[in-house]
Amino acid sequence: MMIKPLAMIALFFAPAGYDREIAQWRAQQETELKADDGWLTVAGLIWLKEGDNRIGANPASEVPLPRGSAPERAGSISMRAGRATFHPAPGIPLMLNGKPARETTLKPDTDVFTINRLKFYLIQRGDRLGVRLKDNNSVARREFSGMKWYPVDPSWNIAAKFVPWDKPRTVSYDSVVGEKEVFESPGYVTFQKAGRAYRLEPVIDEGELFFVIRDQTSGKTTYGASRFLYADLAKNGMVVLDFNKAVNPPCAYTPYATCPLPPPQNRLPVAVTAGEKKYQENEP
Repeated sequence: MMIKPLAMIALFFAPAGYDREIAQWRAQQETELKADDGWLTVAGLIWLKEGDNRIGANPASEVPLPRGSAPERAGSISMRAGRATFHPAPGIPLMLNGKPARETTLKPDTDVFTINRLKFYLIQRGDRLGVRLKDNNSVARREFSGMKWYPVDPSWNIAAKFVPWDKPRTVSYDSVVGEKEVFESPGYVTFQKAGRAYRLEPVIDEGELFFVIRDQTSGKTTYGASRFLYADLAKNGMVVLDFNKAVNPPCAYTPYATCPLPPPQNRLPVAVTAGEKKYQENEP
């Protein structure tokens, strides 16, 4: 009996040692999650208001820092027409990009403050600016109980056909914080599972295809909002979708992430029984 070309490709991507490869990949994901500055250390997200935003351990601060790890007042960020300027408090050992902090206009995701074990920096989502706080001694990191996974299933390592768009196209994602995020989409992929055809639309993220998906396990055995799947760029019109590497978004581990939600075209009418499961049984 002749094997169909697509089936031959799918078999090619499940070689000997595949289970071991996936186990090693998953172990690396957990190592990165638990690492210093990993997502488990994200301990706060404070949206800035127009005007002055005081930073420090004083409970009255607009940007509160943990007591015992920060001074009562570390400085302030003034917001004026979408521009954030930092003003340091005198005599505080606060570092900015590895040097003593000074007054400066802040750039999102670029200028990083450190004091003791804490780090914080500006992020932008839509028109809003906020401060993300990282604490290497966060409760989430101390109480982390490990990632949970479906058993490795080579049948979910699937070769998909890639179809490029004939002109540039963007995908707009809603996010858990109510802002929209827009990314470039290079095309879409189609694949088959158990005799049925499915379609997903990725965006480009740091040179890879990035899929934000939901499926019929979502909210049951997997995280309800979404899962993430990365894949290499298309080669010879094909993309390998290894759902054994589908992972929870950072929002599964911290309430201070701003994860995108899957667009309608990435909500699969099939149970993807592969990849990462819920972190906590009682989560949505």
